[in-house]
Amino acid sequence: MTAQAQSPESRIDTSRPHPARVYDWLLGGKDNYPVDQEVAGKLPPEARDNARRNRAFMHRAAAWLAGQGIDQYLDIGTGIPTRPNLHQIVQGIVPSARIAYVDNDPIVLRHAQALLVSSPEGATDYIEADVRHPQAILEHARTFLDFSRPIALSMNALLHFVTDDEDPYGLTRTLVGALPPGSFLMLSHGTTDEHPHLVKSVTTTYKKGEIPLRMRTFAEVEPFFDGLELEEPGLVSATKWYRSGPAPDAGLSGFYVGVARVP
Repeated sequence: MTAQAQSPESRIDTSRPHPARVYDWLLGGKDNYPVDQEVAGKLPPEARDNARRNRAFMHRAAAWLAGQGIDQYLDIGTGIPTRPNLHQIVQGIVPSARIAYVDNDPIVLRHAQALLVSSPEGATDYIEADVRHPQAILEHARTFLDFSRPIALSMNALLHFVTDDEDPYGLTRTLVGALPPGSFLMLSHGTTDEHPHLVKSVTTTYKKGEIPLRMRTFAEVEPFFDGLELEEPGLVSATKWYRSGPAPDAGLSGFYVGVARVP
């Protein structure tokens, strides 16, 4: 694996919560700080189940994409590594797969250097960057991935932290627009459509933690897939997306998810 050489230790801000570390706590991880735990602990109990169900969607979707022969992945908003990670899923099916991980939290870089280690046949890379700067991501990714062949762009549990004035649709179009035909977008997005009674508590908790949050409705998530060909079962809640094997455990979900092909 290649990664930026600079040490992240001195740049980790433990005075403010970070979405990646809050998510780590929700998944039962230990790589978070009191400021993150304070935010996560104030979220409703459903938040943990929703994080787990979203992670399970990523596992199913990544396995399906690898089964289609996709051997290149650009994973933006990686988060703190939680096994199995995306590369472990896809390289278990396509050992030669190449995965470029992207996140803007220095603590993720620290763990990436130790945990996001590729299979001998494949390769992983780590880019410390923010989705709000897509050209910087693409510039680095082009040195590692072959943009003349299909790439799966993974944007899981990410865009609800991008506010409307930061143009989340435009950012997504820029990234997808750089992909060759036959590529895929794998996306999950936070919503309170199935938990309307939690809108106030969730938004207030993140606001107090100074973490921007913009949950979106079904109609607001649909445009992220404009111009793409949604694969079955379409844009659905996280507990309803699967292609083979037993259906996931039923239950309400705090995420809309979808996988779409670039025509």
